[in-house]
Amino acid sequence: MGRVPFVGLTGGLGAGKSSALQVLERLGAATLSTDAVVHELYASPELRDLVVARWGAGVAPDGVVDRAAVAARAFAEPDERAWLEREIWPRVGARVAAWREQVAAREPAPVAAVVETPLLFEAGMEGLYDATVAVVADEQVRATRAAARGHVGADERASRQLPQEEKARRATYTVANSGTLDELERQLSDVLAKLTVR
Repeated sequence: MGRVPFVGLTGGLGAGKSSALQVLERLGAATLSTDAVVHELYASPELRDLVVARWGAGVAPDGVVDRAAVAARAFAEPDERAWLEREIWPRVGARVAAWREQVAAREPAPVAAVVETPLLFEAGMEGLYDATVAVVADEQVRATRAAARGHVGADERASRQLPQEEKARRATYTVANSGTLDELERQLSDVLAKLTVR
């Protein structure tokens, strides 16, 4: 079998990236969430000590990083956000690169290696991937989902992201996720089929 296609998955808040990632895994793709990687990094003493040195012990009560407290500090000032991104993104990139190597060695090979990256285009990371997939959904559906998940700093996060129409325009493939999980699965199955013949 040829090289495993390396795919970046993105979408706006509440578009359903996590659902899409789960569906892709069911369909035979190896998957990784950069949000999960960031979560792991915050659990590491290295990053915990960095954010405490920057913002004080209040962001890590009892030695555990409070992501909401970090978000409040980071989103308050562009310089603070830039500092945090400089610390996190290279570490995430290294973790993704190591994961990709592991996936490439798997037998049997997965149909694709998919990395969920919310700020894929904003961070200029699209060039790393063989293809990109944008998950989009109706605004009302997205707002309902984001509210249900209780996103911290949803407005600030949304303001950092490109409009979903722009993500869709830049992506290799776009899937609509305002309907059922079955509909999402059919679309993603079609995308995987196209990837394997590219």
